[in-house]
Amino acid sequence: MGAHDRQTALQWARRSKQRTDEFPNQADPSPPKTAAPSFTSLPGFQQMRVQKAAADLLQIENPFFRAHEKRAGAKAVIDGRELLNFASYDYLGLNGHPNVLNAARDSIDRYGLSASASRVVSGERVIHRELEQKLAALHGAQDAVAFVSGHATNVSTIGHLLQSDDLIVHDAYIHNSVVTGAKLSGAVRQVFPHNDLDALETILKKRADRHAKTLIVVEGVYSMDGDTANLPAIIALKEKYGAWLMVDEAHSIGILGETGGGIAEHFGIDPQRVDIWMGTLSKTLASCGGYIAGKRDLVDYLKFTASGFVYSVGLSPVLAASASAALDVMAQDPERVRRVQGNGRYFLDAAKRAGIDTGVSQGHAIVPAMIGDSIKATVMAARLEREGVNVLPIIFPAVPEKAARLRYFITSEHTEEQFDLAIEALAKVSREYDSDPVLLDQIPL
Repeated sequence: MGAHDRQTALQWARRSKQRTDEFPNQADPSPPKTAAPSFTSLPGFQQMRVQKAAADLLQIENPFFRAHEKRAGAKAVIDGRELLNFASYDYLGLNGHPNVLNAARDSIDRYGLSASASRVVSGERVIHRELEQKLAALHGAQDAVAFVSGHATNVSTIGHLLQSDDLIVHDAYIHNSVVTGAKLSGAVRQVFPHNDLDALETILKKRADRHAKTLIVVEGVYSMDGDTANLPAIIALKEKYGAWLMVDEAHSIGILGETGGGIAEHFGIDPQRVDIWMGTLSKTLASCGGYIAGKRDLVDYLKFTASGFVYSVGLSPVLAASASAALDVMAQDPERVRRVQGNGRYFLDAAKRAGIDTGVSQGHAIVPAMIGDSIKATVMAARLEREGVNVLPIIFPAVPEKAARLRYFITSEHTEEQFDLAIEALAKVSREYDSDPVLLDQIPL
C-alpha cells in the first residue's frame, strides 16, 4: 500500500470513528444476532420426511414429479419407457389437436408469448375477450373473466367477494383453492359432509340470516372422487335461504352434459340460477388459467377490483388462443364427449367387477381405487409404474390418512383394451402387496 493509500485509509477510519461516536446505534459493528427458525419446523415437514424415509427404505422412486418426455395422452413416455397414462386431465384429447396447435402458433405470430402487463393497463388483447365471450356462452352467462391460474381464480374471487361478517358454506370434499380463498376473506366458514344436503340445510337454517352474505360452494365433478353435486337440490336451498351459489366446474366441463357443457346441462337446469360459475382452462380446454362466468356486474367488479386480476399480468395470449380453439373443437366434435363418458362408465364397471373399491365415483372421468393408507398407495403406484402403468397416489394430507387412493383419469383417447390391462395390473400389484405388506414400524421416523 502506497503513502497516499495509507493516508486515505486513515482519513476514512477517522471519519468512521467520528460517525460511531455521534451515532453509536447506527454503527455498532457487532449487533446481537438471533438465529432464524429452521424450515424443518414448518407444518408438514416431518410428514414429508417420513414419506421420503419410507420410499428410501423400500427402494422406490418418488412417484411425484415424474418428467414426461412427450405429450401425455392415453400413453406417456417417462425415462424412455412408454406407459399407459392415467395421470392427465386432457379429458377430450385436445392437448395436441391440430386446430388447437395451429391457433397457438398463429397467436404467437400475432401477439408474441406474453401479455407483458396487467390487462387493466396495457395487457389486454383481442383474444382475451374472444375467449371470455365463448366461456360466457358456454355457461349461459352474461360475461366472463379469465385469470392466469385456476387456483388463483378461486382464491382471488372468494377472498375478494366475502368479508368477515359473511358466511361461506362448502362441501367437505371441496378443492384447496376454495378453502384458501375462504380463509383469505376472513368470513365464517362452515363445512358440510360430502353431498349431505340435510347437513347443508341445517347450517343455512341456523346461520344464513345472521350474516350479510352467504356463499355456498360445490364442485361439478369432485376431483378426488369422480361424483357430482346434486345441483337441482342445492339450487333449491340457495334460493330458499337467499344465498349465492358458486359451482367449480374445473373437472366437469367436457365431461358432463350432452355437449360437454357441464353440470347445468347434465341436469337440464337453467344456468342463470347459479350465481358464480368457475372453471379452469387446464383440463378439457388444453391450456392454463381459470375463469369466472356470471352476471356482468359480477364480472365487471372482479375485473376492476380483484387483486388477483388487477395486479397480475394478463393471461398469456397463446394460452387464451389455445383454450378458445379447444372450445370450438369441443362444440364441433361432440363425439369426443360421448367417448369420454362411455369410457368412464366402462372403466368404473370393469373395476367394480374386479373387486376394486371405487368409493363414490360415478365414472365421470375420475375413478379412484381406494387403497387405505398412504404407504400402501405409494408402494402400489411405484409397482404399477414397473408394470407399465402411470397412475399417481393421492395421500395424506391431500385426503384423510385412511382414504389414500390411486386416482385414474379417463380420457376420450383411451381404449377398452388399455382399461383391461390397467385393471389387471392393479389387481396383480394389490395381491402382491397384501401377501407381503409394508408395516409402519419398519419406517424410521
